[in-house]
Amino acid sequence: MAIWQILHNLFFDYTLRTVALGASALGVVSGALGAYALLRRQSLLGDAISHAALPGVVLAFLITRSKIPLALMIGAGLAGWLATLWMMSIIKNTRIKEDSALGLVLSVFFGFGLMLLTFTQRLPDARQAGLDHFLFGQAAALLVSDVISMMALGGLALLLLGLFWKEFKLLSFDQDFGASLGFPMGVLNGILTTLLVIAIVIGLQAVGVVLMSAMVVAPAAAARQWTNRLGVMVLLSSIFGAAAGVSGAVISSTAGGLSTGPTVVLCASAIVLFSLLLAPNRGLLWNWMRQQRNRRRLGMELVLLDLYHMAGQHEDPEHAHSLAALRAVNPGNAGVPASLRALERRGLARQQAPGMWQLTAEGRMEAERLSREQATP
Repeated sequence: MAIWQILHNLFFDYTLRTVALGASALGVVSGALGAYALLRRQSLLGDAISHAALPGVVLAFLITRSKIPLALMIGAGLAGWLATLWMMSIIKNTRIKEDSALGLVLSVFFGFGLMLLTFTQRLPDARQAGLDHFLFGQAAALLVSDVISMMALGGLALLLLGLFWKEFKLLSFDQDFGASLGFPMGVLNGILTTLLVIAIVIGLQAVGVVLMSAMVVAPAAAARQWTNRLGVMVLLSSIFGAAAGVSGAVISSTAGGLSTGPTVVLCASAIVLFSLLLAPNRGLLWNWMRQQRNRRRLGMELVLLDLYHMAGQHEDPEHAHSLAALRAVNPGNAGVPASLRALERRGLARQQAPGMWQLTAEGRMEAERLSREQATP
């Protein structure tokens, strides 16, 4: 399908436009709040909250006998919040560590949710059809009203994030210092956790409880590779989340049979992989190139110093030495010829005769500088 046709469908096809709007709204909110979860080392908290939301969805249906998205979101939010409180209580009052408490809460709530879901599906009530889609999401079934609800809740979360920007920054980087300044760090922690619950709840219908944690972690992990500033990280994380949502919606619509939720998660994972490889300063490719450059520089300096020290053993400072001799004093350096050529290009050494190398005046000055630096404690 041509790009112009994809763009046309994105703006004028009702289903694709609705799904893309919902997925992008989810990506923006989960990406912004996921940045804080990543920095606070609470990435798996999103996994626990999303799985714990399942019994809330089912109980909300059993109470209201309706699948109104807002009612189901409220039920999911309450369940996720109760699961978070329980986990914090376990960590505070017992010897159980955070990872163990997280796994305990996740398994208990998710198991209870599956039991309720099985019970509900056996009821003689046709209205329960489709509740199982909250496991893996069904973005293609999003309606405009669903998107409006997602945007309203997500906008509220982003508004609170902006209002408490400085306080949340203190909470993320130096909680003890914030407490010493008189900030109620416990209350702020509860507010930030509540916002994370909201971000997860609005994405359950699109992505599902199983995959929702990826939308919290992946955009933030990708953004972390590109910057060290919190504001830039939150912005990039939101952009990456929105890009994953829109691209996942487009790919699932053009390739028949692909589910939108998993496709969105795969797009987010592709962004993470791209960032891990190519992000400046942190990317694996840049690190590899930096290591190669440092290795070449170190090899060149070693050869330069060897030429300098070997020339110092002769009355003539421009005495030339053979390549074989330089290799003999550098048994672990296989790049002696490449280092000599690099020195020649920089004007620090020259080849007097085939296989015979000597330092230039600039080379001796550079070697003396390196010798002084090595001698300095």
